[in-house]
Amino acid sequence: MMGTFGGALEARQIDASDGKLTADVTGEVEQEDGVLVIRRIHVSMHLVAPEGTTEKVERVHAIYAMNCPLYRTLHNAIQLTSSVDLVSASA
Repeated sequence: MMGTFGGALEARQIDASDGKLTADVTGEVEQEDGVLVIRRIHVSMHLVAPEGTTEKVERVHAIYAMNCPLYRTLHNAIQLTSSVDLVSASA
């Protein structure tokens, strides 16, 4: 998911290379009939970006998932969510 999001940002001239885009992934597991089953995965992405890109980044985030092979493969079986947090490039 992070790769697809990063590619979509790059296509819109927002640099997501060289560690500017990172992610933390959290999974939630439940037990079903004695078997551990992954139920939810959340990808929390962090993007170092210049001022003035917030709206564009949020638009990309709103639409990228359905173009992501991983999301399209798994979203009917596992609840997949993501968020993006912008960090100022000057920070």
